[in-house]
Amino acid sequence: MSGNMAITEKELKVQKHTFKSGNEMAALAASQINFHVMGFYPITPSTEIAEYIDEMKVEGENTVHMIAGDGEHGAAGICYGASVAGARVFNATSANGYLYALEQMPVQSGTRMPMVLDLVTRAVSGPLDIRGDHSDLYFALNTGWIILYGNNPQQVYDLHPVAVRVGEHPDVRLPVIVGFDGFFTSHQKRRVQYFEDAQVLRDWVGPQPEGFPHALDPRHPKTFGPYMNDPDLINNKYQLHLAMQNVLKVLPDLFEDYSKLSGRKYDLIEEYMMEDAEVALFLLGSAYDTGKEAVDKLRARGIKAGVLCLHLIRPFPVERIQQALRNVKALVIGERSDSYGGNGGNMSHEIKAALKDDPANQTLIATRVYGLGGKDFYPDDADTFFNLALEMQSKGTVEVPFDYFGLTAATENQPVEVVAPLTKAEQTSPVKVELVGEELKVTVPPPRQMMGMPKRIVPGHGACPGCGIFGALDNFFRALSGDVVVLFHTGCAMVVTTGYPYSAHRVTYIHNLFQNGAATLSGVVDTFYEKKRRGEIEIGEDITFVMVTGDGGMDIGMGPSIGAALRNHKMIILEYDNEGYMNTGSQLSYSTPLGHKTATSNVGTLGKGKTFHHKDTPQIMAATHIPYVFTAVESNPQDVWKKAAKAQWYAQNVGLVYGKMLIACPLNWLSEERLGTKIVQAAVDCNFFPLYEIERGITKLTYDPEAKGKKVPVEEWLKMMGKTKHMMKPQFADVVAEFQKEVDRRFRRIKAMSEHPDL
Repeated sequence: MSGNMAITEKELKVQKHTFKSGNEMAALAASQINFHVMGFYPITPSTEIAEYIDEMKVEGENTVHMIAGDGEHGAAGICYGASVAGARVFNATSANGYLYALEQMPVQSGTRMPMVLDLVTRAVSGPLDIRGDHSDLYFALNTGWIILYGNNPQQVYDLHPVAVRVGEHPDVRLPVIVGFDGFFTSHQKRRVQYFEDAQVLRDWVGPQPEGFPHALDPRHPKTFGPYMNDPDLINNKYQLHLAMQNVLKVLPDLFEDYSKLSGRKYDLIEEYMMEDAEVALFLLGSAYDTGKEAVDKLRARGIKAGVLCLHLIRPFPVERIQQALRNVKALVIGERSDSYGGNGGNMSHEIKAALKDDPANQTLIATRVYGLGGKDFYPDDADTFFNLALEMQSKGTVEVPFDYFGLTAATENQPVEVVAPLTKAEQTSPVKVELVGEELKVTVPPPRQMMGMPKRIVPGHGACPGCGIFGALDNFFRALSGDVVVLFHTGCAMVVTTGYPYSAHRVTYIHNLFQNGAATLSGVVDTFYEKKRRGEIEIGEDITFVMVTGDGGMDIGMGPSIGAALRNHKMIILEYDNEGYMNTGSQLSYSTPLGHKTATSNVGTLGKGKTFHHKDTPQIMAATHIPYVFTAVESNPQDVWKKAAKAQWYAQNVGLVYGKMLIACPLNWLSEERLGTKIVQAAVDCNFFPLYEIERGITKLTYDPEAKGKKVPVEEWLKMMGKTKHMMKPQFADVVAEFQKEVDRRFRRIKAMSEHPDL
């Protein structure tokens, strides 16, 4: 990117100078383009983009219709459907979220449906790491999408309108990824310019080209995605190949046209001091600027050094790479990802292949994998890369073509054991469960005796002050006897208890991602019983298997949970309900109640918080006819202990159990830390969160606020939290009334079922 070239300031549209992050600039560009639809799902570090767009929307700055998916796979389906319907479509995701959506990517490109997807690059787990590298980006290379890449927030903004134009070009018609580095670019603020008047960008993008087939034309019906016979698919893919080749023709002209609007010139690749460079680095993304610093120091010493990166990754700009490197004697390729077992990452193999096809090229090449998991890349590191290139140039050979750079020490696969594991005797609960006839009788001792149980999760985790998760989990686990194996979905409870190399768990702990925890634990459970059947585990050995989910895990993980329930595995699914995706910054989940403010259901001139009612997960799980379903809150500990003991008995003897515990989240509920127990009790007393159990299909209300003289209106609960303070204003009276009506309806239904066992 260069300066204003020969264009005068008077010829350029008015632009504002400020400091913004990459995510802010991505959201600003998307808002100014004013896409029809954004199907989205929160994942760090891309989540902020949807938040910023929603903040601008409720103030009337855009009319983007935002649809919260049940997961990234669902969000990708929403986007595809909107594209087929003829919408301009936008989305943003990262890492495992992108991989979860990956199946949909070739569908979008294979049917030639344009859209724009921000890929805010992040390490792909496992193990889980939320910081930035390029491992997700490399999965995108073979999906048939155009891939543009920005090094800094300014480029992120500028690439969005170009992405729309190139993807919608009649000779292209392909979806486009705009990639940029997670945290390095997405969250760091840099000096930027953007058009003050959104109409400038909107006019440059222009209307959608006419003539694209779409699904909303009944007089001209179309078939999208037909079954392909033997000779047809290769023809389809050849057409996609030709469309990619057309990008190489179309994109330079679009870059030139955009430069006349903005004064910022782009090319397929970006070069710094490459005109006469003899040693060079290839660095993709934010590390490119670090490489430029190293070049300046070497040039001051008279060394002909340069650095280059790509703005276009797909299609790969072979000719431009060949031109840039034709006279370079030694090149070090830095890769923020590895193609494991391939002796180099994808960029290394593609650059080498490009140069191999150039008979005039004699460049020596070495690859170094660096910066995995967001490890910083400093100027001294770039110096080290250049020293390697200079050594290669001097010796005329490459002694180590491929290696990792920046290792500090060899690490073990498992965290170190810093607390003693619990014995079976230490895990024996004083709660007694006895089957009398067909009824379970539970005897709970005095609370003082219950408090003597050792904790299965030790103090020292990193949860926020006042977090209700661990009080709830601790209460639940106190009523379980014997050995326990736990699986935690990704979420707050997972993140704050397992910071490598330490773990707060004194029992066996497994992690898998939101969407697949129930399936994973199903495999663990049935392996245990199969090994028992084969005599590989002692017959008398018993383990209780518990999956802990929350932070929206029963949205994205609903399908596998229902699958596990229908198969009736002997396990417990325990959901802590904090009413949002709190581990990614308080975005709306389906469990968020009507009207509540979150980072993606903002309140403003045109926004009244979440627009649809909360998800009734216990009733959904009860519909699978599992043996036991319950709800509980920490403020009723004896009720928790009774239900936990029942849950264990059913999980060991009959089949799958589901339980839901409402927990306080002071940070994102904007409530006082000390009031958590009172807030969840108020949720019970206003009937928002009824306490009941469904045992072998029979519903029993275990707490009736009205019968106890404690019934309060929902306002009594809402006024205790900052996230709902807007609902106390007169203009939200209709929202509160609708919310109260639905809460009362659901409670009456539970009460009726409790009074009539056949319901």
